[in-house]
Amino acid sequence: MTNMFLGSIAPHLLAHGSFGINTDILETNVINLAIVLGVLVYFGRGFLGNLLGTRRAAIEEAITEAEKAQADAVKALEEQQRKLAQAQAEAERITAEAKVAAERTKEAILAKSTQDVQRMREAASSDLVAEQERVIAQLRQRAVTAALEQVNDQLRSRLNSDQQRDLVDRSLALIQGGGN
Repeated sequence: MTNMFLGSIAPHLLAHGSFGINTDILETNVINLAIVLGVLVYFGRGFLGNLLGTRRAAIEEAITEAEKAQADAVKALEEQQRKLAQAQAEAERITAEAKVAAERTKEAILAKSTQDVQRMREAASSDLVAEQERVIAQLRQRAVTAALEQVNDQLRSRLNSDQQRDLVDRSLALIQGGGN
């Protein structure tokens, strides 16, 4: 590289006969740029190579970590989707069971209320029959009492005390005679 540099400067020096300042801006910028690039390549090759190698390794490591994180995220997403599907299936199962349980409960309540109504009708009917029998018994009792009072009144007015004693004695004899 150095030989190349001297090779490009030497004709210039020889053409002018002396060493001096070149005022041609385009030519000097190209030469200066070539010199700077040559120095950078020569001295900076190892440093720049190490720097680029380190940067490349860091980028490759970041890419590897990003790919791993993406794979983990995909697995986590699949797991969460699986859990969501399970939860939805469980929710549907619970809903179906709740509907069945509600239908059973409804049927049980209807059956129970039907039984209760039937039992109430039977109880009302038996209460009505019992009340009728009680009223009839009361009416019979009143009729018997009224009849006995009427008979007693008639007997008092028609029988004298000797007839009453005779009637009582005969009644007692009948009762005693029937008992033997």
